[in-house]
Amino acid sequence: MNLKSTAALLAGLLLASGSYAQQHSEQNHSKYVAPTDPLVQQKLSKWQDIKFGLLMHWGTYSQWGIVESWSLCPEDEGWCERRGPHSHDWFEYKKAYEDIAKTFNPVKFNPDRWAKAAKGAGMKYVVFTTKHHDGFSMFDSKYTDYKITNTPFKTNPKANVTKEVLAAFRNEGFMTGTYFSKPDWHTDSYWWPYFPPKDRNVSYDPKKRPEIWNKFKDFTYNQIEELMSDYGSVDILWLDGGWVRPASTIDTTISWQKTIPYDQDIDMARIGKMARSHQPGLLVVDRTVTGEFENYVTPEQSIPDHYMSIPWESCMTMGDSWSYIPKENFKSTQKLVHTLVDIVAKGGNLLLNVAPGPDGEWHEEAYTRLEEMGKWMNVNGVGIYETKPLAPYRAGKWAYTKKGTTTYAFYLAEAGEKLPASLKPEGLEIPAKAKITFAGNKKALKVKNGAIELPVKTVAEVGVQPAYLFVIN
Repeated sequence: MNLKSTAALLAGLLLASGSYAQQHSEQNHSKYVAPTDPLVQQKLSKWQDIKFGLLMHWGTYSQWGIVESWSLCPEDEGWCERRGPHSHDWFEYKKAYEDIAKTFNPVKFNPDRWAKAAKGAGMKYVVFTTKHHDGFSMFDSKYTDYKITNTPFKTNPKANVTKEVLAAFRNEGFMTGTYFSKPDWHTDSYWWPYFPPKDRNVSYDPKKRPEIWNKFKDFTYNQIEELMSDYGSVDILWLDGGWVRPASTIDTTISWQKTIPYDQDIDMARIGKMARSHQPGLLVVDRTVTGEFENYVTPEQSIPDHYMSIPWESCMTMGDSWSYIPKENFKSTQKLVHTLVDIVAKGGNLLLNVAPGPDGEWHEEAYTRLEEMGKWMNVNGVGIYETKPLAPYRAGKWAYTKKGTTTYAFYLAEAGEKLPASLKPEGLEIPAKAKITFAGNKKALKVKNGAIELPVKTVAEVGVQPAYLFVIN
């Protein structure tokens, strides 16, 4: 897939999913239901303090270098467009797509390297895609044969990929999360073969076929129970595919929800109770389904334009795509740092996606970006971790956080910008007797007429950075 087609797919996916997550977080945050379980409250508070996480989309689709799962979806949208020798016929294409599993063999899979790179970047939690909409399980599920342990990789001692990933990151001190798609386009209890699917939704009316829908509900429950009971401690159950939801939760003011034709209730109360019986305090993120099982909201590929008081997380890609493509267009380190600061200043977390390839490795450039972010975080992370937002949050090139009596003021420099002789924080009054320093530099800076004076020598010592952090006590 060339970069141009990837960009088109990205634009489509933003309409398909990113905008609905943004709409949801913006319009429905007033309906947020705070958890009442003290263990969930405690874990949510910890999660809000760590700010920066890693998301990974990985599956057999990586072998073709195409968008994750969506080419299977029979909708006439750009992000569902099929390519290749079988693209003319959906049935042939689906068979060819599912046959990728017969040759999928990621022999360079090394989750320890991923975990160390992510830790070096300052990340502190991980969410791994255990199953996307295509239904391919990246774990050794006993409820399907369409799984990583039924590929040529099955003889590898690390064949149970999800177990290896969670263990590697847990060993580096990360909070761990499992992405799980509620819809499953492989199992015949969701896309029932009697009726060919028309779109992303279940292919039959669950009210007319309750026996088939109950089979799907049990299948979903059983797979989630495997993840919650067989893979060590798990902190986050991150559920995607928001069209699988009770009809009573459909918000017709949100465009994409108007197209949901059926009640697709999988009984989240039953799933949540089971999951937390295995993982006390588990954060459940039933994305876009406002209620007790959406412990935080997740705008996708977007950042709210204002501070939000509820728990939230922007999930965004390091490049253009969620899934692996051979030639990725990675964002600059400066763009990534600015994104993180912008999100934290508005009260959120950043979950940054990096996509492994068919051999089980990341692009080397992804490692470089993480290393560069880590160098910045090693000095400036003091203004990120365990901080709270501080009004005016964002003003011009400035972003603000606080911790106790300390104020952190980030100046988001433009690429190649040289700092002037003085800088005046926008919207922030500096106390007369305040002590101001650059992060990582003990030399006190003077204030004149509300502006911070920047001696040339001190600026040189600090060096060129994508963002400069002023510590105000």
